[in-house]
Amino acid sequence: MGRESSDEYYVLDLCDEVLGERGLRQHRFDWLLGDPGKSGRRVRLPVDGYWPAASIVVEYRELQHGRPVPHFDKLDRLTVSGVHRGLQRVIYDARRDELIPSHGIRLVVITPAELDANSRGRLMRTRGSDLAAVRQVFAASTAVRRG
Repeated sequence: MGRESSDEYYVLDLCDEVLGERGLRQHRFDWLLGDPGKSGRRVRLPVDGYWPAASIVVEYRELQHGRPVPHFDKLDRLTVSGVHRGLQRVIYDARRDELIPSHGIRLVVITPAELDANSRGRLMRTRGSDLAAVRQVFAASTAVRRG
């Protein structure tokens, strides 16, 4: 399954509809960097979607972002950060959570639990209710930001 048919892109397409414009997929900012590798080089970390006109980043955080999933965590291999992929994901999510708002960009996080998903976190793609849920997530994130 290609990225364009993934649950992530389905959610980003819903966000496009709610925001009235097409966002940039897998956008990379110069200031959002991964940990240095052996050479000292730091890779720019991608965000799932970025809407420049609205100054919004959307991160769709599947189940592996909130709980251990051996397939994604790769416990037998260490990353450039010196930790397994699961822990690196936690570190990089926290970095996004801190740096994106500090640069004046609204961060909206959407999870499968907020949409029509099965117990394994796969979206059922019930467009009407998912679209309403995305609208609700955006409204709640605005209320939190103002509050």
